[in-house]
Amino acid sequence: MEIYKTLEITQNSPTSRVLNLHLNRPSLRNALSLDFFTEFLKALTSLDQNPDAAVIILSGNGDHFCAGIDLKALTSMSAAVQSTDRGRTAERLRRQIKFLQDAITAIERCRKPVIAAVHGACIGGGIDIITACDVRYCTESAFFSVKEVDLGITADLGTLQRLPSIVGYGKAVELALSARRFSGSEAKELGLVSRVFGSKDAMDEGVQAIAEEIAAKSPLAVTGTKAVLLRSRDLTVDQGLDYIATWNSGMLLSDDLVEATAAQSQKRAPSFSKL
Repeated sequence: MEIYKTLEITQNSPTSRVLNLHLNRPSLRNALSLDFFTEFLKALTSLDQNPDAAVIILSGNGDHFCAGIDLKALTSMSAAVQSTDRGRTAERLRRQIKFLQDAITAIERCRKPVIAAVHGACIGGGIDIITACDVRYCTESAFFSVKEVDLGITADLGTLQRLPSIVGYGKAVELALSARRFSGSEAKELGLVSRVFGSKDAMDEGVQAIAEEIAAKSPLAVTGTKAVLLRSRDLTVDQGLDYIATWNSGMLLSDDLVEATAAQSQKRAPSFSKL
């Protein structure tokens, strides 16, 4: 596997189709450097194209998931776009922001499900990351904050676009305007996470088991479910139904359907080809 400066990819066993993608700057609480955004996009693209990867678990090495964007990255980004022409400065800054956004949106563009496993701090850019994930879990000791207003900026990497559809508009507004810290148990009450685990070890074990269960299912059905859910988020019910009708007209009659039906009738575990 490729070596990254800000990330680490691991696999619990050679036969597992669950790949673990770790944020890997533990001494800096996994703060997001400019290198991270380049590497994250590259890593997700690689995992998306890897037939041995069916599900991705995203977590943080060390004591925290992510402390948000590295303030040094903000400073260097600001210096890099400066020009004597205000219009050109603004255009360069917009391009830079769009690049950072693309790195986070790569989570959604990845065909494979991405599961966030959060412990410790999940602040600012960490919220941007997990709201782009398909499923989220955390530990009891995890804490969260949509922190950007405290830094004098408007969150621009996806939280303001994705959080309202996860927790509801009113709750998202309150969290984003107050920048208040909230706990893992409140994150569960809000619907931000699906389950809270008592410890990181329990979470790692539990999330791995969930991911392995998903990885054993039809890859065409799993990737299709992710794609249709994401597309339907921005469509009316009628449009969403039309989209899935078109999708399944091309995908439904597959070897996976034959194998799943045969496995059920024969009371055995199905065996699906890699994607």
